[in-house]
Amino acid sequence: MAIGYPNGKSYSHSAENNKKNQVKKTVHSFSKRGMSLEDDINASNETYLSRNKAVIHKKPTPVQIVQVDYPKRSAAVIKEAYFRQASTTDYNGVYQGFYLDFEAKETQNKRSFPLKNFHEHQILHMKQCLAQQAICFVIMRFTSVNRLFLLEARVLIDYWDLKNNEGRKSIPLEELEKNGYELYYGLSPRIPFLDVVDVLIEKSFSKESNNHDKR
Repeated sequence: MAIGYPNGKSYSHSAENNKKNQVKKTVHSFSKRGMSLEDDINASNETYLSRNKAVIHKKPTPVQIVQVDYPKRSAAVIKEAYFRQASTTDYNGVYQGFYLDFEAKETQNKRSFPLKNFHEHQILHMKQCLAQQAICFVIMRFTSVNRLFLLEARVLIDYWDLKNNEGRKSIPLEELEKNGYELYYGLSPRIPFLDVVDVLIEKSFSKESNNHDKR
């Protein structure tokens, strides 16, 4: 079966910083051997599901079928198809009663993460999820130096809006170290990103409590 893309190509911080440090200390680092970020996240989600901790799945990529052959009446063979552009983010699910929605991206760059890796429709989707009180974020990997970061969607959106107003076209590594949460590989789960989600949930509750007190 021939599969192609639409472009014609073939498919061949203070108190919060302390919390970040606490997350770092609870995760042991293990070397990564040839796995893509998607593979690592999928394996992590399987671990969480098997332990009844969370239900998180990768959204299927929409495919446009172009040509189908019927060698037998009871069988159909897809001969040509194209990946449609995804309309939302890569992953969604439920954890402790919270809706999670997040994207996964990789770059070969060593010192900054290009914002061109994201698409306008993905940013819009994240904004819509945040408006419904979802826990929304992106997991970013610097493949050449094998470093992982979780960045809240609201922070990514701020960088995106600055880019559209003649700001930087990328997020510097030092700013991810300051404004994001570094993740460290483990054995099971491979990427324990829910440790950081726990911090985000705690932040959400603290914010709601402060807003209630002000009333």
